[in-house]
Amino acid sequence: MRSPLLFLLIIFWNGLGLQANEGKHWAFIAPQRHAPPIVNQANWPKNAIDHFTLTKLESANLKPSPEADKITLLRRVHLDLIGLPPTPAEVKAFLADQRPNAYERVVDNLLASPRYGERWGRHWLDAARYADSDGYSHDAPRVMWQYRDWVIRATNDDLPFDQFVIEQLAGDMLPNATTDQRIATGFHRNTQINSEGGVDREQFRIDSIFDRVATTGEVLFGLTFGCAQCHDHKYDPIKQVEYYRMFAFYNQVDEPRREIPTATEIIAQKAHDQKVTALTAKINSVEQGSDARKKLEGELAQLKKKRPRATTALVMMQRSSPRMTHRFIQGNFTRPAEEVKPGVPSILHALPEAETANRLDFARWVTSRNNPLMARVTINRMWLHYFGKGIVETENDFGTQGSAPSHPALLDWLATEFMRSQWSRKAMHRLIVTSATYRQSSKHRADLNQADPYNKLLGRQSRLRLDAEIVRDNALAASGLLSIKMGGPGVFPPQPPGCMNLGQHRRNWTVSTGEDRYRRAVYTYRWRATPHPALKVFDAPDAFASCTRRIRSNTPLQALTLLNDPAFFEIAQGLAERILKEGGKTDETRIATGVRLCLAREPDAQELSILKSFLTRQRKLYAGMDAVALSVVIHRAHGAQIADETQRSEKAAWVMLARVLLNLDETITRE
Repeated sequence: MRSPLLFLLIIFWNGLGLQANEGKHWAFIAPQRHAPPIVNQANWPKNAIDHFTLTKLESANLKPSPEADKITLLRRVHLDLIGLPPTPAEVKAFLADQRPNAYERVVDNLLASPRYGERWGRHWLDAARYADSDGYSHDAPRVMWQYRDWVIRATNDDLPFDQFVIEQLAGDMLPNATTDQRIATGFHRNTQINSEGGVDREQFRIDSIFDRVATTGEVLFGLTFGCAQCHDHKYDPIKQVEYYRMFAFYNQVDEPRREIPTATEIIAQKAHDQKVTALTAKINSVEQGSDARKKLEGELAQLKKKRPRATTALVMMQRSSPRMTHRFIQGNFTRPAEEVKPGVPSILHALPEAETANRLDFARWVTSRNNPLMARVTINRMWLHYFGKGIVETENDFGTQGSAPSHPALLDWLATEFMRSQWSRKAMHRLIVTSATYRQSSKHRADLNQADPYNKLLGRQSRLRLDAEIVRDNALAASGLLSIKMGGPGVFPPQPPGCMNLGQHRRNWTVSTGEDRYRRAVYTYRWRATPHPALKVFDAPDAFASCTRRIRSNTPLQALTLLNDPAFFEIAQGLAERILKEGGKTDETRIATGVRLCLAREPDAQELSILKSFLTRQRKLYAGMDAVALSVVIHRAHGAQIADETQRSEKAAWVMLARVLLNLDETITRE
């Protein structure tokens, strides 16, 4: 047994180590650009990334895995970059394309697709704790979709990442700030809002600033700034007074609702204003004081009241009269101590000299190339989405208690390359997905399992269960139901009855109709207190706090959701209809079509035999159960029925087969 004395000695030793090495922790030193190392297997690397990964493997006397087959690679890069599977036509075209740069051409097309912004914008929305409701037990609805749409547009436009961050932290303070730059400040309006009775408004305001400081630290620095809220950080060299210096930047924020009319609203408002102008002109032509004029003036007053309202957005705005900022004793806002001025931690690069630094100065300090952390943290987070974990596994803690990087030279090279590319995220995505490291097979090997069971040396790719939104989007795409309509207010896909009755207050969930019913999950309305169950069961965050990494679970509820959730049952009906329509006349060709749509490959002989046997059993089952068959085939969205009993039982069997295909582990896994 370990003695209590030994435990205390370890703590004391760690404390001494922290004091002795304060300022020398690797993450607080600017990234150093290392030349890609020379490797023995010189014909394997496709770009600089591979030199860094291969040299680690060779040092361990290991070899990289072979490249994944073309279909696996195509499906992988489609799911990673746009969150949708390749169509059968895209698979066929890629297999037929013998040009040496065929894969790179696919990558470029995917990066240019509007679907890319929806996929990678969702990752940022996790970190931004985006939701369409206020949180707390009341969880009132809010209008935040303009911010979500801005993130998607900015991602598609490849807005340089430093500018992307500046606009979110201080877009309202930029010279001649545009509407989009003001919308971008919604990043820090994603905090929860407590609208319950008896709330201390000042306490809520302070709590919101605490959240903003903590989120800034986790998302952009990979540091736990929040640990210095009540006292000096126990492990990292961040003092409590330095925490409140950063707090001071956000303490000068007002939180207005700004009118941001949509295109439709602008047209309606212009039409209304024209009516007002015409009626005003008519009034001016009528004699003063006459009954006719009084009547028209009354009509004008009523008309002005009916001007169409514009959509509002939650934004930040700098206060005209500054607030004083104090350090709070033990983080308690009712116990203010000395006054503090805006500033930054001394362990990091210096804030440019200014008489009084403001939030825009802070945003530019965060995104400075002298910042040793932002480029590293951002690239590391990008890397974990491709390989299942980051080069630094503790992706939101680069401090002294976080993991050491598995490939420190690679991390620094990528960070400096990110800055050299003018902060282009698309350039970095292209670099990663065209590397030989990314293209490897994910199949396990005995030698790697023995020498590197956790794949830290990157001797193979990783099998990753799809993110919650992509599980749904992938199924919608396979079924042919997917709508690619972009933007606008959140939509309400089907969900099990009664879900919205949970919690203190009943919330509205009127199921969307038409194409809104089948839009990508990034557009699904996000209630914080009652998130969509199909998304939650596949580990989507609840947005109460910033989420920089989703932890993937594997539970029976996930299989049951794919089988029985009303949205997935409807998707299975759509997939069955598509199979029957596009799959030819025989069971074999139809089954092959279903497998092709769900897995992007052909079934092997054993799979074909198993699925045919299952289909036969389902036909026999529903042949004598017409009422049950009817309940299976009646379309949930529009109630369409099949009159012929034989057709009903046949289609019911295919719906059951579609449910099996959608529930396959391979369907919801990126190989």
